[in-house]
Amino acid sequence: MAKPTAVEVQAGERAVRVSSPDRVIYPATERTPEVTKVMVAEYFASVEDGLMRALRNRPTALERWTKGVLPGMTLGTGRPGEKADAFYQKRVPVGAPEYLTSCEITFPSGRTAREVCPREIAVPVWCAHMGTLTFHPWAVRCDDVDHPDELRIDLDPQPGTDFRDAVRVAGVARNLLTELGIAGFAKTSGNRGVHIFVRIEPRWTFEDVRHAAIGFGRALEQRDPGVTTAWWKEERGERIFIDYNQNCRDRTIASAYSLRPKAGAPVSTPLTWEELAEVGDPAAYNLFTVPDRLREHGDPWAAIDDVAHSIEPLLALYEESGLGEMNFPPDYPKMPGEPPRVQPSKKVAAHWDEDGNRIPD
Repeated sequence: MAKPTAVEVQAGERAVRVSSPDRVIYPATERTPEVTKVMVAEYFASVEDGLMRALRNRPTALERWTKGVLPGMTLGTGRPGEKADAFYQKRVPVGAPEYLTSCEITFPSGRTAREVCPREIAVPVWCAHMGTLTFHPWAVRCDDVDHPDELRIDLDPQPGTDFRDAVRVAGVARNLLTELGIAGFAKTSGNRGVHIFVRIEPRWTFEDVRHAAIGFGRALEQRDPGVTTAWWKEERGERIFIDYNQNCRDRTIASAYSLRPKAGAPVSTPLTWEELAEVGDPAAYNLFTVPDRLREHGDPWAAIDDVAHSIEPLLALYEESGLGEMNFPPDYPKMPGEPPRVQPSKKVAAHWDEDGNRIPD
């Protein structure tokens, strides 16, 4: 019997067409069976409660692996002339269904685009039909795209450190947030890191929220020698990097309940703080295990929208540090007060003025 060219997956009140349903997206591993395209779509439908809590009414970029996650495949970064197997989709794909809504966002360059804005589970399921594995929502809602309502703390293990180091630092971060009267919600990254999200009042700019993340990271550095906010990799050492620039405009983190493009179909999984402290292998949270977990125990982030916090205590930490501005991502225009964009080991002081601008030869 010929394999079906398309099937329908029930997503809320809609039946969503999924083409090439038997295409292998994740090959089998010693621990997990193979995952097909229709299984990805069915997974997103099965975690509706948690996934839509993460995506609803947010402009969202799509990470599309249309050929699957196979050995040797690469994810494009958008560089001109680059060849890659997977890519980020930052505009609404051609052929989007009529029920898919969008909203306009502005990139740091000043260019604009209309991005997917999920308001029902049928949209992520349709995105699976388009080869999407990971959703990258902005930290804003579509009704106010210039004022974030999330602070995102990305604990990124550097060479010589691992997931358990990130878990330890997450515990230190939780204690500091608690002292400041702020509730943080933790999840695995789906790889080696840990993410902590804080719901905040949407009345500060991206630059303000980024400064709050810098202030928080600097305070963590004071408490734990295994933490760094150093932007240049040569200065980080074997420590957990607090990637404060994930709070910049058009910088996103894989959403809760997103799949990650790693063997075994791991999921970026929300956990209670007590669960996080006990996790031995984050890969145990995957496409096969997470739906049952969510169905049986509910979403550990169910209360994330109950309280929106002020970031004033974190901005105070930034000011109290007295260390000033830090480097922005390389695709950003030069920002006021930003240090020179040159590796410290290559910096010649005489070539830069006090504002971090290159002095012409």
